[in-house]
Amino acid sequence: MSAARPSLLEGYELFRRHVNPLSITRAEITNEPYRVVAVREGRLVDSDGREVEDFLSGWGTQAFGHRNPYVGRAMQEFLAGDSPSYFTSVISPYAGMLAARLSERTGGALDRAFFVSGGSEAVESALKLARAATRRPRILCLERGYHGYTMGGVSMMHPGTYRDAFGPYLPAVDRLPFGDLAALEAALASPDVAALVVEPIQIEGGVRVLPPEYVRFLCEETRRRGVLLVADEIQTGLGRTGRFLASDTWPRRPDVVVLGKALGGGLMPVSAMLTRADVFDRAYGTHATAESHASTFSGNALACVASLAFLDLLTDEVLQRVRERGAELHRALREALGGLPLVEEIRGEGLLAGVALRAADHPSLTFEYLGMPEYSERSAVGLLACHRLYRAGFLVNVCGHDWSVLRLQPPLDTGSERLAAFVHACRDAVEYLCELR
Repeated sequence: MSAARPSLLEGYELFRRHVNPLSITRAEITNEPYRVVAVREGRLVDSDGREVEDFLSGWGTQAFGHRNPYVGRAMQEFLAGDSPSYFTSVISPYAGMLAARLSERTGGALDRAFFVSGGSEAVESALKLARAATRRPRILCLERGYHGYTMGGVSMMHPGTYRDAFGPYLPAVDRLPFGDLAALEAALASPDVAALVVEPIQIEGGVRVLPPEYVRFLCEETRRRGVLLVADEIQTGLGRTGRFLASDTWPRRPDVVVLGKALGGGLMPVSAMLTRADVFDRAYGTHATAESHASTFSGNALACVASLAFLDLLTDEVLQRVRERGAELHRALREALGGLPLVEEIRGEGLLAGVALRAADHPSLTFEYLGMPEYSERSAVGLLACHRLYRAGFLVNVCGHDWSVLRLQPPLDTGSERLAAFVHACRDAVEYLCELR
């Protein structure tokens, strides 16, 4: 007989001992409500029985709340049946169904898909596709971008703790200044550029929306020069901005779109690289090359079932509601926070918002005061605001490359009442810090 399974609280201590003790220490220092033990109607419940509103949506994975029942039932029905989950031929009918649904949601423009488990793998797939399809080596990306933790993603990463320890990086990868048309034009003039990889909104970079004139230029010039335009929509796609893809408003459809996080319905790890058949065939269009890029669990049935259920939930009515609720949220944040001396700007689109905060001079609002001098070059105000919001029952965080910006990603079905409650709590948190400054 097997040993009794540890409880969740015991599991947290096992995480401290066997996975990453400093993650636990960081959460304890900031009082982040990490000891969650249950889910109640999509909300987290901590070990003290307190409900926590996840306004990060599980870093974007829980678009319809934690343990969404519709996705869960679809997975249970599959598990109760007799269909294979893994197809040893690597020809998964479930992958075919999911690829067709995603193609339909892009108006048929992106009619080839490759599935993996994580977003970093999907980005890596896009880089390999670009080099194989164009027979060119150079990859362009933007400063303060975030494209995952594989060597391809790290090579495009903004300098800092996510990048610095892992060199040497992939050759022929150039980071360009954000929104700088002259730098983009000069870089695209090189004949060896395979792809330009951009996020429609740089979330880790501070919830920075690509300027419209920059988007127009990159759409025109990449097409003119035969450079693949890759939109990394792992964090912005699948309804987050109130559209299926944030790039749906661009002058042209990107050649490649990368999706992830929410795609698995919050219950399975699934990511996808979408492209056109002509691009895919240029890279993998012979029997010799057709399976030269692969992933063991690509298109496994259970992951695809969860994704198909998620797409059922992501209706046009939901997207319309996200646009309406997003407008409410941005308007309310501007009205509530706009006059506070620590607030610089409200950014974002749809149910994706960034609250940019100014640094404070008071010594109690610095990392030195908090006993973490290694972060002395960063502003502590953002994480201190998170700490106040934790106490109010809202889980938020700062942007990975810019800790002065609060990132807000409430679930797509969040109602007006909960958005208003958050705005009120956010006002209280920032007002408190303004008084200390």
